[in-house]
Amino acid sequence: MKWCLVPVAGHALLGVADAGGSVELLRLVGSENAYTLQPFSSFALEKQCLALSLDWSTGKIGRASDQPLKVISSDSKGQLYLLEVNEEGPGLQEVAMWQAHHFEAWIAAFNYWQTEIVYSGGDDGLLKGWDTRTPGTSVFTSKRHSMGVCSIRSSPHRENILATGSYDEHILLWDTRNMKQPFADMSVGGGVWRLKWHPFHHHLLLAACMHGGFKIFNCQKAIEEKQEACTVSASHTLPNSLVYGADWSWLYVHNPLQTCRSCCSGSSPCSNSGAKAAHLSNLKAVHQSPAPSYDHLAENDEEGHTILQSGSKPRTSVQVLAEDMMKSDSQLHTAGTKVCDSDLYLEAANFDISFLTTCSFYDHILHLWKWENI
Repeated sequence: MKWCLVPVAGHALLGVADAGGSVELLRLVGSENAYTLQPFSSFALEKQCLALSLDWSTGKIGRASDQPLKVISSDSKGQLYLLEVNEEGPGLQEVAMWQAHHFEAWIAAFNYWQTEIVYSGGDDGLLKGWDTRTPGTSVFTSKRHSMGVCSIRSSPHRENILATGSYDEHILLWDTRNMKQPFADMSVGGGVWRLKWHPFHHHLLLAACMHGGFKIFNCQKAIEEKQEACTVSASHTLPNSLVYGADWSWLYVHNPLQTCRSCCSGSSPCSNSGAKAAHLSNLKAVHQSPAPSYDHLAENDEEGHTILQSGSKPRTSVQVLAEDMMKSDSQLHTAGTKVCDSDLYLEAANFDISFLTTCSFYDHILHLWKWENI
């Protein structure tokens, strides 16, 4: 699932690639007390396949008014689908479809700075680049990963920076002008299923590493100096579980002394928006560690709560704010949230505090984390 970072017909759109072989678009509709997701458009991929991924062409903030809004998706038969979103017409329409990999195409992603270019990764261990103006013929093929490529993320902050992850338990950083060899290689101790750049800190990369838990990498020196100097700013392993999903919150911690004078109305959230307060209901509260280092492993106390064990001098700290058993009747609500104009109030934000969420296999738990990058 991915949100489109620009409103469409006045609404926020959520794109979903599902196991039924469809790409679904849902629009967020707000009322006085709640938000709901309503069907907007859908597109069925080829029969008897699973939709495995999707990405929006609007991965970085800012889109020219004449630039079409597009979606790239991949399926379990190794095919890619380029779709265009008609904001006033029938919704999703196919632009092109082509065979990209011999086995599952786990991931497809746009180059956010040059949206005619897309990337794909497959269970055949190949990372490929494509020019959608001439689909079907790859512009490059890399065998640098030794196993299936399952995550790709273009940097929304720095042009020509691409991150890829694989079942081979490595994250590679690339300069897209030279795809022969990556400029950084990080071993993470688990298959890399998700990669997400921080929305504000341009050098921070969050990775969901399956049995390796999740990690936050500081890639500043690697990007600026092209040195293999990515350091682990934070890491956490969930016992007896696999971390498949991870993402940053775009809500920053707002200075309570500042008054939010210009707030968004309706159902379209602001980009880079801040929240003064947020109440999360229907969540199971868990133990909070006082101020642990992120260089630790998690253990359970007698009541089953997560305890973060410090392993070195505290540099960063993490707290589990809440966890939710992901059952069919579970609901997550946000009430009392104020979303503010970022251009006016970014100076009131505390960028040393970030919120992120992870979801894990086997235990079926969604964790919400608060990270203090002190």
